[in-house]
Parts: sequence; structure tokens; C-alpha cells
Amino acid sequence: MSPTSLPRRRSSPDQSRDAALEAARALLVENGPSAVTLKAVAARIGRTHATLLHHFGTAIGLQQALIARMAEEITGTIRAAMLTAPGPPDHAGIVALVFDAFGAGGAGALASWMILTGNRDALHPILRAIHALVDDLVETRPEGGRPIEDQTLQLMLMALGDALLGPAMAGALGLPADRARGLAYDQLVAGRPPIA
Repeated sequence: MSPTSLPRRRSSPDQSRDAALEAARALLVENGPSAVTLKAVAARIGRTHATLLHHFGTAIGLQQALIARMAEEITGTIRAAMLTAPGPPDHAGIVALVFDAFGAGGAGALASWMILTGNRDALHPILRAIHALVDDLVETRPEGGRPIEDQTLQLMLMALGDALLGPAMAGALGLPADRARGLAYDQLVAGRPPIA
């Protein structure tokens, strides 16, 4: 039997879903949120439109699953950096992670596009993941610093705003394109409790 006549190995439902979400992420980064459709993802992974309908129901379901996965990855990395890394948190690394996820990673554009196209539930996966992260971090909060809820709100809103307008706004003001990142870092550091 020649290699070309071997039957194609069937993916498990989880593998098929994972492949679809990775393809959706690639399309998001390459072409923007409007490219994240069932048809485009099916073509990218060599599956049928019906297979993706089975996994996600609609394009909105696919987009929500993608943004939920992105939110879990972002918050999981922050959780690991804050709770398991030795020494003080790497504030610069956390800022870079969040800003990159919302900017180059496409989470900000996808969330905004979903909301603007009428999907008001688009932020629920992000909000649930962030809420769970803050619940974990609150338990380890040292006395004397700014509340983690305030720091999280500020960081997420700054990263979302930067993803949508940051470099253009900074340029209009004569500031470096990454100025919002610097401001976010300064705010996180300022929120630390004083050293005894």
C-alpha cells in the first residue's frame, strides 16, 4: 500500500476542536476578527463546515470559544507568575503578556469586534477568567498595597485601549508607541505595598 493510499487518521473530538481553535487564532492574528468564520477555519484545517457546526454551533460560538481559550491562557500565565514564581512578581513581564495578548495576539480586536457586531456576551469568558484570577490573587495579597481588583481593572482597560488606539494616540501626542505599557508598569509598581 502506498503512503498516499493510507487512510487518514481520525482526530478525536478534542483534537479536532483544538485544531479549529488554533486555526481560528492564526486567522485572527493574520487577517483580523472578521476572518474568524466557520468556513475559513474549516478550510484551514481541512474539515467540513458541518464538523465545525457540531463543535461550535455558529461563528459566534467559535469566536467565544477562542476568546475563552485566550483568556484562560493569559490568566493562567499571570497566575503562575504571581503565585508560583520565586521572589516578587515580574511586573514588566505581566504587562508585556497582557498587552501582547490584547494587541498582537488579537484578543482586544476580537472582543471589540464581537461587541460592535451585537454579541454583548463576548466578554463573559474574559470576565470569568479574570474574576477567577483575582479571587486567587486576593488570598495572597500583602497588606498595604492597592487592591488587586483596582490594579487588574486598570491593567486590562489600558491593554484593551492600547490594542485599539494606543500607538496612534501616542504618535499624535508625540510619545513613543509603547508609552501605555510604561504607564501600566509604573501603575503596577506603584501599587505594591511598601517594603518594611
